[in-house]
Amino acid sequence: MRLSVTTLLVTLALCYYEANAVVCPIFVLDLKEYFYSPDPLYKLSLAKYIAPREAVAAKMQVKQCTNEFSVQNRLLITKILGKILVNCTATDVKGLLDPSA
Repeated sequence: MRLSVTTLLVTLALCYYEANAVVCPIFVLDLKEYFYSPDPLYKLSLAKYIAPREAVAAKMQVKQCTNEFSVQNRLLITKILGKILVNCTATDVKGLLDPSA
């Protein structure tokens, strides 16, 4: 079983290496909302995914932990994520993680 999964992953990596070339801008906006939106607004924004109630509850539970981060730490995490996304993806998502926007 492990060999077949490994073979599948290697095959996908070799044949579809460009599949991760661009990060979806909606994902970037979701990250921004996750770090900076109040819980009720973020819960409403999750409705667009039509996820099961249990998944939304789990996401909100994790967000409760993230809410305890200081604003300074949130800005630092956001800045780092922005650099990673810009370096690994197209530059059209560069400004999306700017918390002042």
